[in-house]
Parts: sequence; C-alpha cells; structure tokens
Amino acid sequence: MLDKLKMGPTMLVTLLLITMFFLLAGRSKRKSISKKIPLLPSPPGLPFIGNLHQISSLPHRSLFELSKKHGPLMLLQLGSISTLVVSSPSTAREIMRTHDLVFASRPSLKAARILFYNNNDLAFGPYGEYWRQTRKICFTNLLSLKMIQSFSLVRMEEVSLMIKRIALMASANNGVVCVSEILNTLTCDVICKSVLGSSLNEERRKLLCELIRMTSFFLGKLSLEDFFPRLWWLDVLFGLEGELRRHFEKWDAFLVEFVEDHVSQLAKGETTSSTYFIDVLLQLQKDSSMPFVLTNEQIKVLLLDMIFGGTDTSLALLDWCMVELIRNPIVMEKVQSEVRGIAHGEEKVREEYLGKLSYMKAVIKEVLRLHPPAPLLLPRESLQDCQIQEYNIPKKTRVIINAWAIGRDEVYWKEPREFKPERFLGDDVDYKGNDFHYIPFGAGRRICPGIQFAIAVVELALANLLYCFNWKLPSDISCDSMDMEDDVGITNPRKEKLYLVPLAI
Repeated sequence: MLDKLKMGPTMLVTLLLITMFFLLAGRSKRKSISKKIPLLPSPPGLPFIGNLHQISSLPHRSLFELSKKHGPLMLLQLGSISTLVVSSPSTAREIMRTHDLVFASRPSLKAARILFYNNNDLAFGPYGEYWRQTRKICFTNLLSLKMIQSFSLVRMEEVSLMIKRIALMASANNGVVCVSEILNTLTCDVICKSVLGSSLNEERRKLLCELIRMTSFFLGKLSLEDFFPRLWWLDVLFGLEGELRRHFEKWDAFLVEFVEDHVSQLAKGETTSSTYFIDVLLQLQKDSSMPFVLTNEQIKVLLLDMIFGGTDTSLALLDWCMVELIRNPIVMEKVQSEVRGIAHGEEKVREEYLGKLSYMKAVIKEVLRLHPPAPLLLPRESLQDCQIQEYNIPKKTRVIINAWAIGRDEVYWKEPREFKPERFLGDDVDYKGNDFHYIPFGAGRRICPGIQFAIAVVELALANLLYCFNWKLPSDISCDSMDMEDDVGITNPRKEKLYLVPLAI
C-alpha cells in the first residue's frame, strides 16, 4: 500500500494546486481526529498531505526511523486517512491477539479492489462470513498439512528439474546463472501444478511471472484514492486506473483459459483429479450443501490468490536465503556441511531428511527476521471503537504493523542487524504468530494461511541447492559490492537479480 510513495513532479504540482481548496476541510478533519484519538504521538505534518512527504519509496524503513523519534505506536495522517503505525511486539500483540477480532478487517484499496475481483479474495477481503468460508475452502483443499504432503512428489519433481536446469544454464553461460530467474521458474511451476494441475510452457510461464511481478508492483503503487477518497478521479486522469484494469484483464484471460478447460473436461465426462485446487473448486460449485454458491468469478479470484501468494512469497524468501549465504561464507559452509552429512550418498535431498536440518531451518528463520515477505503487514482496519494502551481508537482506523522494524527491535534481538542463524538454535520461536517479536507472516485471524506451503517449497529447494552445488560470485562482483536494497512492491524482493556461479561437486 505504502510502497513507492515518492510522487512525481506532475502529481506533486497537482496536489499543491488543490491544497488550498481542501485546507479548511483538512484542518477540521484533523481537529476531529485529535478529539477521537487524544495524546497519540504524531509527527507534525503538512496541510492536506499530512505525513505523506515523510514516507520514502521504502516505507518500512522510513516508518522505522519515525518510530525511533515518536514511539512504537504513532498516528500518521496520510492524506485524509488517519493511520496507526505499530513498531513494537507488545503493541502488535494488542492488535493481533487482544483485539484481533476488532482489527480483523481490511481497508478497501484501489489496486486490490480492481485486481482481486472487488476484494473477493482472502488477502485483501473484508472480514465476515464469506471470508471465513473461503479461507476454510483454501486451507482444507490446498494449504493444510495433509494437502501439502500430498504434493510432495510435485515439489521433488520440480526441484530435480531445477537442478538440471542450473547445470545446463551454467554450461551455456560461462558458468554464470541467474539464480533469481531459476527460482522464479521453480516457484511458478510448483504452484501451477498444485493449483491448476499442469505445468506451463515457456511462453505461458513468462506471462505468469510478469503478471505476478506487476501485481506486486501495482499493489505497492500509490493510488491517490487510497489516501484522498474525494480525488479518485485523479487516478483516472493520471492513467493508474486504466493500467490496473488492463492488468486485471490479462489476469482474467489467463485464469479463464484454465477454468474453461477444466469445465469442458467435466462436461465431457472426462476424469479430472480431485487433488488439484481448481478441480476441487469446480466440484464445490456443484455442491448443494455449500453455504453459498461459488461463482466463476469467485473461483478465479481464489485461484489468483493462491498463485500470486504462493509464488511471490517463496521466491523472495529463497532469493534472500541465497544472498545472505553467499555474503556469509562461514554460515554457508556450516549449512552445507549439515545438509551433506544428513543426505550423504543420495542423489538429491529428500523431504524426509528436512526435519533433521536444524541449522538450515535456523538460516531460513534468520532470513525471515531480516527480510520478512511483507515488511509492512497488509493493513488492517478496525471494525469498532476500542482502546489500545491509554488511547481511544475509533472505528474504521487503518493500522499498519511494521514487521521489518519488529524484527530489528534491540530489546528482543541482540545485534539485530547482524545475520546470525545461531540465535534460533535451541529456541522455540516460530513464525506461526505465537511470538510477537517475530511475525514475518503476521498473526491472528489474518495470518498468512500459506505459511506451511511456502516453507515446504523453500526448505526442499534450498537443501538441494546447497547439496548439489558449491556457489561463488562471478569474478566481477564482490560481497561488499552486492546491492542489498529492497525493491518496491507489496513483498520484499531484492532490487537486483542474483547471479552466481554453481560448481558441481
């Protein structure tokens, strides 16, 4: 939502020209807010735009800096929207456990509304009975431990193909491979086989990867309507709404092709697998015991949710794992020694070995601490008035939880900026929302439902990358020169693609 808040000259001039028109209304609004939320720490803002000018293109970083001055619970005025920013474990606990039901809903944001079929999805949809039922459908038929285990062969096949692909690409490119692209292919293929029941050809895979990349970009792009609802027409004027609708049409066409193909198979009486998510949804569409009838649009948005969420998260996490390991050769050596000791003599690391790889699991946890998939958890919105600490929080207040900042809280983490997987050895801290100083996937009712699916892919892929190859940087790159900056978007990918040299052992 807040990513890429730096405004271009045209937009900035437009905002300044209309500032005077809204100035009195803005003052009135701020007075009203100050009465409803007394005493909340808040950085001084500007007329009309409030605190928007204080948010950089990497908002988790700028909000972290603001929290150092104004505290772990602060009120920002983002345009005409009052927004609570949470940057400490104790306050996050109040939001996501003590008052979890109050803050279980989402604000309606323009990009999500257009791209996700009017917010009919799990990630951005408002809290209610429909959301609870669709979450149950997704968890039972794709994201439960039982279903994740049923896709173990899919993961193993795709990881084996990835290893072969790396060897071929290395021989064709003077030893250098683009690890980011290889991981992108892997995550796309695993999710497509699990959700759609089939692999994609090269052309379709490239299309899907681009759809996912641009979806993340659009979800992190500034929409004036999200912060100035009365200025919705400027999104039309500046072309954002048109871009969003064209992108939605590409997604819709991609999904329609698969839905129609599977519907056609059912109409012809051809047998389809009840394992794949798309077939489960089509079967549920005909189930009279369902509490509501699944429409084709609802089927498409659930497919979109699983494909986008299942690919983007796993890709970013795997990429950051390889980046941190290549920058920390001692850790790389230790984790490779563990993997090779456990799977010694095998062609590949099989899933049954993963439970024994405690140091590798610690590496993944440490990467999640430093590089959470969503540095700012998806925004929440209060369903009713409530009290947080001594502050009264009115209904419809927007809340942003800075998971990136919480993972760097010096009260809970010794040397928080250092990459030290050892901190998790012998520690029962997990990423399932039980420890509020470590919430890379969120917590409470709106915790990411696909945690276990993503981790299953990441663990198997990372173990085999480390087992089958030694890795080094290309000769023209050093660890010190690697760009560690995040890219803009709703997730937390690294800005630069990762190129490495794999050395077969």
